[in-house]
Amino acid sequence: MKTKILIVEDQFVEANNLQLILERAGYEVTAIARSVSSALKAVERVRPDLVMLDIHLQGSLTGIDLASELREMKIGFVYLSANSNKSILDAAKQTRPYGFLVKPFRAKDVLVMLDVAWYLHQQNQDFLSRRSLPTITGNQADSEELGNIISSCSVMDEVLKNIKIVSSTETSVLILGESGTGKELVAKAIHKLSRRAKKPFVVVNCGALPANLIESELFGHEKGAFTGAMNSRVGKFELADGGTIFLDEIGELPLDLQVKFLRVLQEKEIERIGGLTRKIDVRIIAATNRDLEEEVSCDRFRLDLYYRLNVFPIVLPTLRERKNDIPLLSEYFLKRYSDMNGKNVVGFSEEVMNKIMAYEWPGNVRQLENLMERSVLLAEGPIISTITLPKGKNAEPQSFDEQRIRTIEENERDHIISVLKMCNWRVSGSDGAAEILKVNVNTLNSKIKKLGISKQLHK
Repeated sequence: MKTKILIVEDQFVEANNLQLILERAGYEVTAIARSVSSALKAVERVRPDLVMLDIHLQGSLTGIDLASELREMKIGFVYLSANSNKSILDAAKQTRPYGFLVKPFRAKDVLVMLDVAWYLHQQNQDFLSRRSLPTITGNQADSEELGNIISSCSVMDEVLKNIKIVSSTETSVLILGESGTGKELVAKAIHKLSRRAKKPFVVVNCGALPANLIESELFGHEKGAFTGAMNSRVGKFELADGGTIFLDEIGELPLDLQVKFLRVLQEKEIERIGGLTRKIDVRIIAATNRDLEEEVSCDRFRLDLYYRLNVFPIVLPTLRERKNDIPLLSEYFLKRYSDMNGKNVVGFSEEVMNKIMAYEWPGNVRQLENLMERSVLLAEGPIISTITLPKGKNAEPQSFDEQRIRTIEENERDHIISVLKMCNWRVSGSDGAAEILKVNVNTLNSKIKKLGISKQLHK
């Protein structure tokens, strides 16, 4: 049976061109509507599977108004948009479309977007049937089945509920949030609650892999596939076969490898370098602290891959948004590191806790955990009565004072910053930082991202 599409577009030429593209590809165009009222009548006559919806329409009602009606009727839609200002696009995003097609559009873009939209719509219909699961309360949050995710804060309730819902499915998950918010912990919880729990859980940090090794690391290679390939190598996807692969910092994946990754998502198969394709059974969970929509708009991330990954997004709140969890988390880490180091540290003075609560925590939960570990090691009694917090809202996690021994990573970071400042933040070129440091430009860019170096923060 053909997928039925309703086109809602008030420009005659564009509507007819779109109809021609769709019908050539085997879709059934149920109608072309040029206003919200005529679109609603068309929906009543023949309920479409998907709607291609122009944001700007004739009359007082817009495509955004119609989108709200379609959402109520559980009909998926894709926006058609010319140049729109940010406030209009933000309003459109609130209606949760399956994508945007920016005019003028190519036939290839239309068909890719519809393929992704139909896939997302089918997945979401499955999720709706699972929404009857009970809401998880804070008291349940640190249960073993959720991988000891600790929270008594209402802002985390939706996160915990979504973990329970999506874990019982096979769909891809995209975890979004700042560094240190616990993205890997959420991925582990999803795996642990899934039918794959007894199979491998493989973690890959895409931002930490050198550009020339990423493909081999992910997909493996055959002996002799390239210079230096003395033996065959099994890639991370094969190691995760039957289980789950967690791709952290997915936004760092180069464009050429994004195509291969998309193939894994669509075809469930991989290809070793120098080898043949093979089928693989892997659940994919990805995470990023980047704005992938911004990356797509800058042509650094594929639109089709973004929508394939973004089937079920889970957005993690910052520690600043869950202040009520700070005492609970602090006590948890205090006990962990006290037991680990054979100490009897049991709590904080009121002054110390007030300082902890007042801090902004730019490094989120990871920064809090690091501070608790250090505080336990320095504690001289059962109660922590003094504490040194990083200076400034944008202070880096782990920079607690200047007396301790600095790590190699911190020294490398400071050296790169000093060279970048000397080069006026130029990376490439004869007078750029890469040339002075005698490293490849791509390698240096990767290090800059990994170490969190930003011109805005380090002027």
